[in-house]
Amino acid sequence: MKSFLALPVFKDIRFWIILFFLIRLYGITNPPLEVAHNWRQTTGTMVTRNFYEESANILYPRVDFAGEKTGITGMEFPLLNYIDYWVSELFGYQHWYGRLINLIVSSLGIWFFFRILKRYFSKETAFNASIILLSSIWFAYSRKIMPDTFAVSLVLMGFFYACRYFEEDQKKWLNLTLYALLTLFGVLAKLPTGFLLVLYAFFLFNKHVSINLKIVFFIISGIILAPIAWWYFSWVPYLVEKYQFWHFFMGKSIRIGAKELLENWQDGLKHFYDSALKFIGFGAFVIGLFFAFKRGNKLLLRILGLGFAAFLVIALKAGFTFTHHSYYIIPFVPIMALVAGYGISELKKRYLQIAFLVLIGFEGIFNQLHDFRLKEHERAFVKLESEMDHFSKRSDLIAVNTIDNPTAIYFAHHKGWVASNDELLDPVFRENIRKKGCKYIVVLKHYLGGDLYLELPAVVNNENWVIYKL
Repeated sequence: MKSFLALPVFKDIRFWIILFFLIRLYGITNPPLEVAHNWRQTTGTMVTRNFYEESANILYPRVDFAGEKTGITGMEFPLLNYIDYWVSELFGYQHWYGRLINLIVSSLGIWFFFRILKRYFSKETAFNASIILLSSIWFAYSRKIMPDTFAVSLVLMGFFYACRYFEEDQKKWLNLTLYALLTLFGVLAKLPTGFLLVLYAFFLFNKHVSINLKIVFFIISGIILAPIAWWYFSWVPYLVEKYQFWHFFMGKSIRIGAKELLENWQDGLKHFYDSALKFIGFGAFVIGLFFAFKRGNKLLLRILGLGFAAFLVIALKAGFTFTHHSYYIIPFVPIMALVAGYGISELKKRYLQIAFLVLIGFEGIFNQLHDFRLKEHERAFVKLESEMDHFSKRSDLIAVNTIDNPTAIYFAHHKGWVASNDELLDPVFRENIRKKGCKYIVVLKHYLGGDLYLELPAVVNNENWVIYKL
């Protein structure tokens, strides 16, 4: 076994990146109905489909659950959605293109992560950290139609080229340009990834780096930060105000966020010791922290300290939302993986290092296999579009009893409202949406539990839903 694992191919991180890529291709064409956060995916897929079917203007993303409104709203810069749209223009719309795009970019992100770490730490630390990152929460979310690992990967790529700009004499302008573009698109795609930019302080405050390089870098960074600030703090509020539909979470005051974090500290802490790397991976992180202090590894401790301080601002701005959604930890996971990878590399016995990596890999993968399965009570959603095509036009507005989950309305391929059972039972609410153009009410029998009977004519009544004409 030892000689088998000693084969050169197993020491090449590219082999593991490709292997993990192939594993995650399983079910890549599945509809976005996984156990975790399918609502977050369908919110994005409907933006892509609207680019494809209605307007391809990237400045005006639109969703399908804004009732009678246009659906145009402020949100994250829809870069992943727009690349998905470009692919759809070539091959016709399919939701799973977004999965594949994210998986490709996120796999490249691991490769650049490895190359960055190899510059400043040992090759063993870089390798270990990359394996740990592959097995982390990254494993599941890099195949979702969500921008989190996608955006972090772009920022990591930008960081690699920034390192080359500061430390290599050749192709400085090319490296600077690649840094600027990749960082711009990465932070635009997911604003919290911007906390990683604090790590550039290691270059800007390095007395061995030319002042001219620092000045140029500082100017270029200011240029790329301007459109990011414009999008999130000017354009997003403008779209919300003009089109009167709020959807994107822009955080809250730090005072309120801190209060909510304290009230839900156990859930927030769980993201670090469970969601991020799982338990064995977190154990490796603790070992890495121990060795960093013992060996006096100032670079690692400064990366962790500075990174955590910056990430804490993200957590404070998010408050309860941070504690409630596990994917908020994703931007910080590469730093945790670095510390854990360093800890494993400091173990003297090679077999202990291998055992740790194997256990971390198995724990990470097997604890996320559930995300390859679809929710049983939502599988029927894929039939909803063809069902409604028998008696309605795509332009007909509908209401669905999924409270605030837009997944069913996406699969219905209609626009309209998401509502609770109590709202749909209320004659005043029904009359209000009828006046705004609602034609049908879709009551899903297995979503909120039990049948919801309305005194309205039923167009369809089967084991999955009742569709009433309003």
